[in-house]
Amino acid sequence: MANIGIIGSGSWGTAIAHLLSKNGHHVTVWSYLREETDMFLANRENTDKLPGVKLPDDMEFTSDLETAAKDQDLLVFVVPSPVVRSTAKSLAPFVPEGGKIVSLAKGIEESTLMTMSAVIEQEIPQADVAVLSGPSHAEEVGRDLPTTIVTGARTRETAEYIQSIFMSPVFRVYTSSDLLGIQIGGALKNVIALAAGIADGIGYGDNTKAALITRGSTEISRIGTAMGANAKTLFGLSGIGDLIVTCASVHSRNRRAGYLIGQGYTMEAAMKEVHQVVEGVYSAKAGLALSKKYQVCAPIIEAVNAVLFGGMKPEEGVRQLMMREGKDEIEDWK
Repeated sequence: MANIGIIGSGSWGTAIAHLLSKNGHHVTVWSYLREETDMFLANRENTDKLPGVKLPDDMEFTSDLETAAKDQDLLVFVVPSPVVRSTAKSLAPFVPEGGKIVSLAKGIEESTLMTMSAVIEQEIPQADVAVLSGPSHAEEVGRDLPTTIVTGARTRETAEYIQSIFMSPVFRVYTSSDLLGIQIGGALKNVIALAAGIADGIGYGDNTKAALITRGSTEISRIGTAMGANAKTLFGLSGIGDLIVTCASVHSRNRRAGYLIGQGYTMEAAMKEVHQVVEGVYSAKAGLALSKKYQVCAPIIEAVNAVLFGGMKPEEGVRQLMMREGKDEIEDWK
């Protein structure tokens, strides 16, 4: 049994707390909001974000970071990407040399274009930071539905430790050394999911969705490999796997926000309606900046930015994508 601190108490943090507790670990959940901690203590359930998933009596809840981090074998970072840096900075004094942290946050920091693990490493340089990502909606993990995911770390020892902590009959974990690829896939798939949702909101069909997933995966792979990621990672669980589930699922907040935008909502109104952080909105500008920095073609990501921040009508964005100059799908002409 391990002592584990969950840093973040949204739907994903709650589902992970439920999973790790069922795996036999002692879990402490940290929430930024005292009223949320009180909700957990009173109901043993996240009644707002993951209703129906009951948490055991021996699980602890706190709004104090030192309490959440003290004497833990592992810290699980599950806060939204926009607050990863500020949370890591506050947590740093309580993490010992070599303390293990696994980040489940999906995003790229807009101002620096850093991955979430790099942000945590910068703020907590004494930590051993790993990542965990893949097709894994909280609503299904909380219901113990079979899920498969991948963990990335700088050493095999750390990756296999994370694997052993999370593995269960309903949660299979693979290992990888490609932290960069895992995180690029996890962040940029949210941007493509916004596009898929927009297409659904307009009323387009399965052909359109398949095209967005396929060509979107190409854009993610272009950016990731230009940055040094392994192409195989981007067509694995944390790449195409996470892209498929986020573009297609009713649980996807990114697809839901995109759907509303396709229906005529503004980006701000769509985010408010979803009631949770829409990571793709925060990753869209970073994805565009990365494509320009590494000089790769990413027309879908460009179009999403134009719709979100440039006032372009969704239908016009689609028209521009469809009417781009004809190209080869694969450059295989002899």
